[in-house]
Amino acid sequence: MQVSDILRVKGGTLFTVQHDEPLALAMTDMAEKDMGSLVVMAQGQLVGMLTFREVIQQIVKNGGQVGSTLVSEAMEAQPQTCSGATDIDEVRRMMLEHHARYMPVMDGTMLMGVISFYDVAKAVVDSQNFENTMLKAYIRDWPDASSSEGENAKP
Repeated sequence: MQVSDILRVKGGTLFTVQHDEPLALAMTDMAEKDMGSLVVMAQGQLVGMLTFREVIQQIVKNGGQVGSTLVSEAMEAQPQTCSGATDIDEVRRMMLEHHARYMPVMDGTMLMGVISFYDVAKAVVDSQNFENTMLKAYIRDWPDASSSEGENAKP
């Protein structure tokens, strides 16, 4: 399974924020839309990722205040990315290794979407459930030993 399979099921809605936008405004968007992350853009290019982890770290750094902080001050400047052709097992490894809950999906310099650790886990579970269902159906339809012996018996 590849990342493109997850994006196909997930849909194409993308939420981004500009790097020079106030952090308070980005936080409001995240809360209102119930999103854990925003892709940070500048001049049409991906420049970072903003998640609740970075927001909380910035608020703590500011003594419990958001103040006039800009998104660029709080964002992760070089997030891990993948492509639509990246295998799900590789994405899981990258997310675990870098403690990333969200990963932008890129096609060259074009942002194609964002997948979350939840999206990856759900895809793996759905795939395993499908495989289990198919294996159970195959086992249920297994030919009898007596019928297969009769077909292969020599005259």
